[in-house]
Amino acid sequence: MSECENDPAVFSSDTLPSDLRFMATVANGYLGTRIYSDVMHMNGVYNGEGGNCCRADIPSTVNIRLTVPDESTAKKTYTLNTRTGTFYTTKETKDFLVTQQIFAHRSQVHLMVLTISVERMAISKKPFTVEIKSLFDPHSQNIDFMRGPDFMEAMYIHGETLIPEVKDAARQSVHMISMPLPESLTLLPNERRGSWQFLTAVADTEEQAKECFVEGQILVQSDQLYSSHVSAWAALWSGSCISLRGCRKLNQALWGCLYYLLSALPPVKPTDFQYIGLSPGGLSNGGNGEDYFGHIFWDQEIWLYPVVLAFYPQLASILLKNRIRTLPAAKSIAAQQGYLGAKYPWESAVTGYEVCNEDIYGLKEIHINSDISFAFQQYFNLTQDLEFFRKEGGWDVVCSIAEFWSSRVTWNPSEMCYDIKGVMPPDEYQSDVTNSAFTAVGAKYSLQFATEMASHLQIEVPSEWMKIAEKIKVPFDPEKQYHPEFDGYKSGDVVKQADVVLLGYPLMYPMSPQLRKNDLVTYEAVTDPDGPAMTWTMFAIGWLELKDSTRAQQQLNKCFNNIQEPFKVWSENADGSGAVNFLTGMGGFLQTILFGFTGFRITKNCLLFDPIIPEDIDELQITGINYLGNVLLFQLAKEQATVVLTQCYEVHGMALEIVLQDSGEIFVLDKDQPVSFCLGPGKIQTRCHTDSSELSAK
Repeated sequence: MSECENDPAVFSSDTLPSDLRFMATVANGYLGTRIYSDVMHMNGVYNGEGGNCCRADIPSTVNIRLTVPDESTAKKTYTLNTRTGTFYTTKETKDFLVTQQIFAHRSQVHLMVLTISVERMAISKKPFTVEIKSLFDPHSQNIDFMRGPDFMEAMYIHGETLIPEVKDAARQSVHMISMPLPESLTLLPNERRGSWQFLTAVADTEEQAKECFVEGQILVQSDQLYSSHVSAWAALWSGSCISLRGCRKLNQALWGCLYYLLSALPPVKPTDFQYIGLSPGGLSNGGNGEDYFGHIFWDQEIWLYPVVLAFYPQLASILLKNRIRTLPAAKSIAAQQGYLGAKYPWESAVTGYEVCNEDIYGLKEIHINSDISFAFQQYFNLTQDLEFFRKEGGWDVVCSIAEFWSSRVTWNPSEMCYDIKGVMPPDEYQSDVTNSAFTAVGAKYSLQFATEMASHLQIEVPSEWMKIAEKIKVPFDPEKQYHPEFDGYKSGDVVKQADVVLLGYPLMYPMSPQLRKNDLVTYEAVTDPDGPAMTWTMFAIGWLELKDSTRAQQQLNKCFNNIQEPFKVWSENADGSGAVNFLTGMGGFLQTILFGFTGFRITKNCLLFDPIIPEDIDELQITGINYLGNVLLFQLAKEQATVVLTQCYEVHGMALEIVLQDSGEIFVLDKDQPVSFCLGPGKIQTRCHTDSSELSAK
């Protein structure tokens, strides 16, 4: 373990957090648990109807405590290795080293693994015994588990959730096979080292649980269980990594954020299960009354999705496919509320129906619709994957959201515009306003993108969509030269979280630099200092866009108050309250680096960049940026940028090129051939798009 002490991706401590909510988590998109928690969670398994719906607790088989001889003198170390997705607990004496290892297998996603190892540190003829206290209880408050016949000498339990999410729907099944834990393990006098592996297989059918358990046992016998897990994580990191030189604190935070996000996602390769989506607390959290119950919000599309899209468009499409899958429910909600098209729930679980426990959010916070449409738009701009819209249901979602907005607006004859009345903006301190700026811009984009996509697909849509989009009112104060949050907003009123500042990024709503600055100054002064973690990252991105790195750093520094040591687990609020393992805050933090420091903006015809490197960073390297099926590596230093095309998408048959804004220089990107140039704005595009006007459009 000493080799990892200086590794920014490895978090070690000799003490545990006083609040065990801030323990590290291990997950793989299908199974997840918080270390030393008595439960784990399974993708898509919820219990409870409507607003009572939460992730169903499955008893954890890896929640154990080890006791060694001379326990009081043993040196204890707790380590999360984010490179390998593994948590270690070690106890070391002058004679022995005992290691407890826990991981959710990255490629064999139905497996949760516990390994106990004992190693002699000195020559001894005495046996060494480790006592095991298991806290496993084969019961759940959400699932009616019962014991079945043992399988391969392992315990088999199975059950169904108690209450379905929707009345009269089928209850969800869970089948678990786990190796029994002995009360102790002994290293014999003639043994130098011993290692014992304990598997748990979880699935939604008995057959699959047994198959996965057998596959795990084969990996154990061939000594490939852990190495295959490590290899899967290595492959994941090779395709998505942000690292820097010059600020260890920031570097550690980045490794932690990206680890927790990736561990909440399924494997990149096709899986045998239907992934449900990203919730604010990740897969390991979200039980009854905690961490938003494991529900899926706008957090997925606005705060987490951009990072996933940039690194792994395949995973981004999986998130979108879940919105496609739940479109029938969204259409039903729209019809119930008297509107056309589809109205997505503010909070969703498996069925796609509303599961928020307070009606006002589902009725009023309707920007969720345009958040989803914008995610589809960004996917198309980055991939040009027209077949996704033509054949896989993408168009149905985009069209249905446009239909909703066309029926949701109200014509205002006095101002000759369309109003959107009775909404809750992202600033949830307001619950019934007219013309929320963020909601209005999102609605405009939804209608415009649907019209554009219809043209690509040669589908006829109402011409009124574009007319409505052009006439939707976005509040603007010509005297103060800023965007009021909504009609009637009083300058100085406290705002809960990032709202109007989201117009500049991620929405890229056209405005002058001065107007962008005015919005930032106005809302920075009135945003609740106790607001949720992700807020300050959007201010930081705004200031980076305006090349004010000092003010950007001030905002970014606020985020460190939400990072709980020693395992870099985020809390929703700086005082530790709210959701834990708060992926939403992590997503905003990652976007500050990925889109703020680099200036990346995904547009219709190109990938814009405009880097700025803060003083405390010597070099920033981002591995795995996707664009039109190609993969790029960016290395940014104080004065120079280097881009390497690491993977080519041959199907396009068109080379990528870099066009610099200030000089007009053009560099063709050839595979594995670095291209370097002075730090400054530019764009990456296919060689068939040589018009440089896009640069000024930013």
